[in-house]
Amino acid sequence: MPENNFPKLHNASWPGVVGKGPDSEPPISIDTMIELTANAEVDGVKFDGFDLFVADPHLDIDSNDDSIKKMADKARAKNLEIGSLVAPVWAGTGGGSAMGSREERNQFVTQVRKACIIGKKLRDLGIRPNGVIRIDSSVDPHSWAADPVGNTKLIAQTFREACDVAADYGESLAAEGEICWGGMHGWKTMVNTLEAVDRPNIGFQADMAHTLLYLLGYNKEDERILPKDFDWSDRATLTEGLKTVTAALRPWTIDFHVAQNDGTVFGSGSHDKTGRHCQATDPNGKLDIAVDAGHWLRDENGILTKKIRHICWDGCMFPNDVMMQPKTWNDILGAMIKVRQLHGWYEAP
Repeated sequence: MPENNFPKLHNASWPGVVGKGPDSEPPISIDTMIELTANAEVDGVKFDGFDLFVADPHLDIDSNDDSIKKMADKARAKNLEIGSLVAPVWAGTGGGSAMGSREERNQFVTQVRKACIIGKKLRDLGIRPNGVIRIDSSVDPHSWAADPVGNTKLIAQTFREACDVAADYGESLAAEGEICWGGMHGWKTMVNTLEAVDRPNIGFQADMAHTLLYLLGYNKEDERILPKDFDWSDRATLTEGLKTVTAALRPWTIDFHVAQNDGTVFGSGSHDKTGRHCQATDPNGKLDIAVDAGHWLRDENGILTKKIRHICWDGCMFPNDVMMQPKTWNDILGAMIKVRQLHGWYEAP
């Protein structure tokens, strides 16, 4: 049997900018992130592509056709494809709160529209065979908690408008569940928000590091699954907790981030505290990356869903000196390959 060639293995480019900036470390350019991705290799296997943050300094959300074509050419020159795009929906990048004023919500939808335009152009250029537009609520859990019912309705309304815009460009939106986003900061709350949107082209973006924090009830204590004094060596209880979260959110999952987490929260630069991403080989990592990815990529009976055409590594807020080491990306690629060996499949080219 030939080796599995799906899902495609992507690296994320946004760790070069997320959590970086004036009050942290300098951003790492998109050219450098592409170079690091293209140079990684394990036993002859390389990354198939990268997912892209559609904001300066990587790719301006208001890019013209020439700039978009240049990005496609950069990817093609390194034999990489482009996958999912992150829409810059936050106030500091031109967006606004999904439960904010009418103006803020309009700004949110506008940023999604601009990201969808870029996404379609990259598809038309033949460099983006699959992927979604990634969003979140762009508001903190504390503000959401002032009126959970009313604010969830507002977020759902904004997401609906964004979905309708995305549909015009043949795009789907994936809401990434993180403990730092209001209405998305607990696993039950995330399901409630998705259900309230009621559009066929919205889904969940599961990040293994972030969804692990759902089990601990950070920012949503009433949705905690693991006990407060949880012993991380109790693998059976951890597995049952992961199964609970994935059973609820897997049906919604349309985009997937492979990641590691040490069970703590962390923030840097302008990024609020969220599930701390660890290196793939971190001895403090609480997940068995290859095994635990299967909870997302297989159904409740252990059958491959094959819904996810590409998987992406996400490791935000690593120090720059770590990110500039080739070993970091080889270790990550090695972890991704193991996921595909366990939960992938082969399709003839």
